[in-house]
Amino acid sequence: MNKLPFEEIEREILIKKESSTNESYGKRPEERTIQELLNYGVICLNKIDGPSSHQVADYVKKILKLEKVGHGGTLDPGVTGVLPISLGKATKIMEALLKAGKEYVCLMHIHSPVSQSKIHKASKDFIGKIIQLPPVKSAVKRELREREIYYLEILEIKNQDVLFKVGCQAGTYIRTLCVGLGKSLGTNAHMQQLVRTKAGPFNDKEWYSLQDIKDAFSLYEEGSEKQLMKIIKPVEFAVQHLPKIWITDSAVDTLCHGANLSIPGISKLHSKIEKNNMVAMMTLKDELIGTGIAQLTSEEIMKNERGLAVKINKVFMEPEIYPHFKKM
Repeated sequence: MNKLPFEEIEREILIKKESSTNESYGKRPEERTIQELLNYGVICLNKIDGPSSHQVADYVKKILKLEKVGHGGTLDPGVTGVLPISLGKATKIMEALLKAGKEYVCLMHIHSPVSQSKIHKASKDFIGKIIQLPPVKSAVKRELREREIYYLEILEIKNQDVLFKVGCQAGTYIRTLCVGLGKSLGTNAHMQQLVRTKAGPFNDKEWYSLQDIKDAFSLYEEGSEKQLMKIIKPVEFAVQHLPKIWITDSAVDTLCHGANLSIPGISKLHSKIEKNNMVAMMTLKDELIGTGIAQLTSEEIMKNERGLAVKINKVFMEPEIYPHFKKM
């Protein structure tokens, strides 16, 4: 089964020190109200062909009557599929998705007849590290850069049309990949149609259209919030792909004020954390406190009693939700 890198890693939860949480502080994500989710939630949107990602985010903002809506992993106007949408205070979380792997289903047209065996063989040659030159119309500097193809599976070949699924590193250009595949076959090829099926933890198993959101919000205004609650996920949904470190209640407020995370504040953590991994710091109620860059591996955190574990990058939780405990 084809999986993105984060889906391949099986992590255990390691207990650094036993700690309980006081239910008087904070709130478990699944207990948030619809109003809280509207100001601090995410949506897996199925983008339609035509509008830009920015325009789609603006449509969502108008439908939900919000002041701030963002999106993660821009799709070209002609490309459809998974577009992560962030609501209100959750817009900062989109940065955590920038480096997450993506998956697409692409319809490629080959300009000359080529045998199916040759197409299958050529597709295997593109798995692994490849060098790409971004297209002329791209948002990045046009220079050669390395990207990784995690898997490339041919789904169907009909005459000179090839349907394939590809899992790739963020920033891979599928249009350019099609051109490269064509050249490797001794001809030309172009991308005819493209659908994104995964962007980190957001995928096509549960995505919603603009019409779904509009209908659900109309029901909400009429007094029924069930459908809208189904569509809007807590912000924590967007960090499923990140390894996690759970923090004791006594250390939460310090992090909310921007302090880095030291080992004494850790209650439990995921295994297989490596240095420089982006990690999510969570309360013991599974609330997202913030994201940061690991300075130690899981093994080093478990072995040592002191030391800087994570340099904080983004803080999401407001200060004073948890009490400030003075050091003894």
